[in-house]
Amino acid sequence: MSQRLYQSVYKICFAVLGVWLAFIGIAHLTAEILWFEEVNYLSPFLKRLSWQLSLWFFAGGISALFLIINLRVAHHFKWKSQPQLSARNKTGIKRFFDSERNNKQEIPQSPVIGLFLLLLMVMVLGLSIGLVLIYYGQEVFRLSQSDFTLFRVKPPILFPFEIESFSLEIFFSEASKHIWQAGTIAAVLILIVYNTKFWTEAIAYIMSAVFGLLIAANWTKVLLYLNPTAFGQKDPILKDEIGFYIFSLPWRQLLDFWLGGLFLYALLSVSIVYLLSANSLSEGKFPGFSRSQLRHIYALGGAVLLAISLHHWLRRYELLYSGVGVVYGAGYTDVQIHLPVETILALLSLLLAIWLLLKARVVPETEESRLRTKQKKRKKIPVLIFVLTIYLSARSIGFLIGEIVQLVEVQPNELNREAPYIENSINLTRAGFKLNEIEETNINPKGTLTALQLKNNNLTIDNIRLWDTRPLLQTNRQLQQIRLYYKFPDADIDRYNFKAEDNQNLSQRSREPLFSTEENKLGLDNDPLDPKSKKEQIFIAPRELDYSAVPDRAKTWVNEHLVYTHGYGFTLSPVNQVNEESGLPEYYVKDIGTPTDAGGLRTSSELIEESIPIGKPRIYYGELTNTYVMTNTNVLELDFPKGEENAYNTYDGTGGINIGSLWRRWVFVQYLKDWRMLFARNLTEDSRILFRRQIMRRVEAIAPFLYYDRDPYLVVSDAGDVNQAGSPNYLHWIIDAYTISDRYPYSDPGDNKFNYIRNSVKIVVDAYNGDIDFYIAEPEDPIIQTWNHIFPELFQPLNAMPKNLRPHIRYPRDLFSIQSKQLRTYQMTDPQIFYNREDQWQSAQEIYGTELQKVEPYYLIIKLPTAANEEFILINLYTPTRRNNLIATLFGRSDENEYGKLLLYRYPKQRQIYGPEQIDARINQDPVISERISLWNRQGSRVIQGNLLVIPIADSLLYVEPLYLEAERNSLPTLARVIVVYENRIVMAETLQQALQKAVLEPKDSSPPAVTGVINETNPSSP
Repeated sequence: MSQRLYQSVYKICFAVLGVWLAFIGIAHLTAEILWFEEVNYLSPFLKRLSWQLSLWFFAGGISALFLIINLRVAHHFKWKSQPQLSARNKTGIKRFFDSERNNKQEIPQSPVIGLFLLLLMVMVLGLSIGLVLIYYGQEVFRLSQSDFTLFRVKPPILFPFEIESFSLEIFFSEASKHIWQAGTIAAVLILIVYNTKFWTEAIAYIMSAVFGLLIAANWTKVLLYLNPTAFGQKDPILKDEIGFYIFSLPWRQLLDFWLGGLFLYALLSVSIVYLLSANSLSEGKFPGFSRSQLRHIYALGGAVLLAISLHHWLRRYELLYSGVGVVYGAGYTDVQIHLPVETILALLSLLLAIWLLLKARVVPETEESRLRTKQKKRKKIPVLIFVLTIYLSARSIGFLIGEIVQLVEVQPNELNREAPYIENSINLTRAGFKLNEIEETNINPKGTLTALQLKNNNLTIDNIRLWDTRPLLQTNRQLQQIRLYYKFPDADIDRYNFKAEDNQNLSQRSREPLFSTEENKLGLDNDPLDPKSKKEQIFIAPRELDYSAVPDRAKTWVNEHLVYTHGYGFTLSPVNQVNEESGLPEYYVKDIGTPTDAGGLRTSSELIEESIPIGKPRIYYGELTNTYVMTNTNVLELDFPKGEENAYNTYDGTGGINIGSLWRRWVFVQYLKDWRMLFARNLTEDSRILFRRQIMRRVEAIAPFLYYDRDPYLVVSDAGDVNQAGSPNYLHWIIDAYTISDRYPYSDPGDNKFNYIRNSVKIVVDAYNGDIDFYIAEPEDPIIQTWNHIFPELFQPLNAMPKNLRPHIRYPRDLFSIQSKQLRTYQMTDPQIFYNREDQWQSAQEIYGTELQKVEPYYLIIKLPTAANEEFILINLYTPTRRNNLIATLFGRSDENEYGKLLLYRYPKQRQIYGPEQIDARINQDPVISERISLWNRQGSRVIQGNLLVIPIADSLLYVEPLYLEAERNSLPTLARVIVVYENRIVMAETLQQALQKAVLEPKDSSPPAVTGVINETNPSSP
């Protein structure tokens, strides 16, 4: 009875566990389906899920079936006991007998293996099985650490046991770093020896599950392989279409990775089953392999060699990604030696595989063949050792020939031999990073600015940026944060058109004009193209809610999920305006609450209010919104602070999932691991749950195959969105997304994990409703064409984006930075110059604060000398390596007509064009400026030198650098001075207008050739 009771208890426990695991899986899947249905992307999710599950079951099922069948066959053919020997016959040969089989027992076809060699072989096989298990387990762990749902570009998967990657030195060094790995490998060996049948099959099931997970996690490779798009270009060496490398090669490498491990584990596990049969360890010997056992091992050895043949064939393509040598990609030795060697090794492995498979064929055994085999078995070399010797010899000879050719033929004539391959790398790297489409222009700055040129570039001058992101954010956090739980995670730069009246632009109404009436001696005015509006460059900073900043005593479950639900509002600051009284930034939009509207944002003028649609700027989806919240409950949500009290609100947007029913609550209790939701009495039938509100996680969940920019930015615009109550919503996030690949042949990735990138997608996220739209920005990109074919319901053309949002798209800074880095080297298109690195560039450097740093790309509104109108442009500066003079400027254009174009200005090498670091040195060496900075730094404050802007105007360069003054404690940076450098003039003044007037517009003959002007310094000790 007790045994039956125990069995019943076990069954009940297993049943409960199975039901619980099923509930967890169903709850997770149901929650995901409800979320994707909410955002209207259920179809892509189900398609992706079906592919992942199909691949997992297919790869895992095939692997398990293959391994278990082979292990069962091995257990069938293994020795059940040590064969008994009879007396010698006439020829002196021992005859084996088996009473049950009438002397039909198979005869060992190989010599007896003694105890020492047997122990060594068992140890090597067991440790190898442990290594295979650890290797593939680490791949799964690596994927789980990033996120199974997210696609990340990974280096090409190698064959499980590359000979050069498993040296004893590497093994022991890794074992010393990771004791658990060495312990696992030893444990696997012990367990297999202890119970061979159970543990080899258990590991087979584990390996099958691992194979299934790895194939399923790489579902993108399979879908890309099945839906390729031609690039219309071939690689210069193997003459294959570029699309083959992007779409087909990754899947074939994955297949190599899977089959190589599958066949290798089968061979190792079957071999150890045979060696441990018949109690060989306790008997002290292994009688030898029978014919059936050898056939089995030959078949698996042939399968392993087929995988090796595939691997060597794929390594031919891997040569195009070689990072060794003078050039990225295949060099002279790779093409002339390594390519033929890999081809020969592939064919040799194939021939050896066919030979082994032929030896494994089933041939009826006769008495004559048995006697002949017994006579010769002690004289022949084991087949597998013979095959291994041939393969390793061929591989070693190929490696040795390659080293000799590189040393003798290439190195003495490197430039001559490598020139065509250098040219391949240059051309394809430029194509991979779209550097080949850069328009280049030679510019020779003359320093002859005239009043007319300034007038024609008035919008450029009027948008010279005096504020950097860092001091502006510090000011925001001090003055505009309002409550501890509000945060400004970032300040993004953008451009807006502001209304004006009577041909007077906005700047003339909201602040002093660039040149006052007295100073405007040369008749400068703004003269915009549209007399009723003006484009201005601004900083926009969203005021988000950061629940982690809520006081600890207020951190209750109700507050976290029902009360503190959203951020509120934003600040809008012009880049070049300063409050005359405080030296702080001016705000077009700020605060929360106006005399007529407690929840409205305060604007600086009626024109701003007419230009910027504000409404009720609630931010439910943002960069900091990492908690899930429930709305439409019996608890009112905190809306915004209202004097000493707070205003409350109930969400009326279209976002969220209804959780009014009990079964949905159960689903989300499990999905979110929060049991308190089940017992909350504040929920109603109309309650909704909003989760995955962090915008980056939100878009990644929908399109995990894209690569996302790190800097989403907020846009205030009427895009036609409304909430359930019919009120419009004006806040939207724009996110840049990229298609990338690490398989573009010959393209040098540099510091990146990819060597091909396109800004193919623009994403708009509604900050209030959470709606997400994906727009194809670069339809000619073959990768996005493929994804659009796979998920046609996911993407829209760019012209479908609301027309009020399109003027706010911009050239993304991440892409521009990547291209700028690559251009430092790959602007050299002549192989000889590239080889000698004669014209290598580096990013310009500047002094920020007191530290030397690289000049980061920055946005400006400028009119290029070759353009007709002002544009919103991203700029990067270059200097020659180990020199500081300016050599080139790269522009990324953002306005609709010119969007996505790159323009490179090259400056003459034969004359000195000052770079930012040199200008900073001149500024710091100036006695008047240096004295003033030293004085400020001694009075409990410190001076911060802001970003130095290099501004091309007409045929001249203008340098502008703001100086900020901040206290050592409770820093609130103020703009203390503006420094303008033009030709040989360095002028520091209280305003940009004053500095420009003296540095540029005053007659040159009124001052010495090198002039330092310090304007309005009546009280040197005051800022």
